[in-house]
Amino acid sequence: MGSFKGHVLPGTLFLLVGIWHIWSAIIRYVSNPKSFRVKSWNPIPGSDGSKFRNLELYVIAIGSFIDLCVELLYAPHLNFFVNGVLNPSHMNNFEHSGMLIMFFIFALIALLSQETRFLPLPDEALCLIAATAFSTEYFLFYFHSTNHKGLEGYYHLLLVILIGLCIISTVAGALVPTSFALDLSSGISITLQGLWFYQTAFTLYGPMMPEGCLLKGDNIVCKSLNNQVRGELLANFQLFSLVFAVFVGVLSFYGFAASRYGHSDLRRLVGVDDDGFDRD
Repeated sequence: MGSFKGHVLPGTLFLLVGIWHIWSAIIRYVSNPKSFRVKSWNPIPGSDGSKFRNLELYVIAIGSFIDLCVELLYAPHLNFFVNGVLNPSHMNNFEHSGMLIMFFIFALIALLSQETRFLPLPDEALCLIAATAFSTEYFLFYFHSTNHKGLEGYYHLLLVILIGLCIISTVAGALVPTSFALDLSSGISITLQGLWFYQTAFTLYGPMMPEGCLLKGDNIVCKSLNNQVRGELLANFQLFSLVFAVFVGVLSFYGFAASRYGHSDLRRLVGVDDDGFDRD
């Protein structure tokens, strides 16, 4: 069983990182499409030598560490063991901690790679490490979706699909490091995952609970099968709405970036001259 805060905290982290990834990928591509490379993380432009250059990595490291402390220390109130075994009342918190540790490790390795000489890794390797963290998250929520029945399980199932897209796009980016589409897809997948965490929080643990369903104890209970099906259809519509919103946002970002920072090579790549006519 989750909670409102338990979904909003990781959702905020994924949403911030995802939007930044989308914007950075677009800016890097329109600025110089021929030299574009996939990145597992994106430095602040024009900040070479500045302590803010690796801000994204610090956000991931600090954000995952704070969430880890909430899940591992605050939620169980340091009662890790009961009668010699892991506290059965907080197994979800322990599972979430494992996922968060992986994202913390990714950020730590990337920081070591950037700020020290001990672990020089290319972006392709960092992409695979990020994919490992997403894979850990995938298996966690996959088993959540099979253990959690009904409407709650359905929301987890949709989350698992989004996490799977994160894994696929990240691994593909490592294998095809010059693909703008794959880098952009990675940012979109991460953004959608963050938005879906928010949607789940507001729907299952907030004011948007579907009619005929309610939070009863530690479970989401629907009064009838029809209410549950209606809730699942609502979830489909919510996901479609988020996908559409992100699609519009990406197009807006790209249009603005191309008009403001677009390189002359950008028009040549699409076969359009400065007068607006296709010469192919």
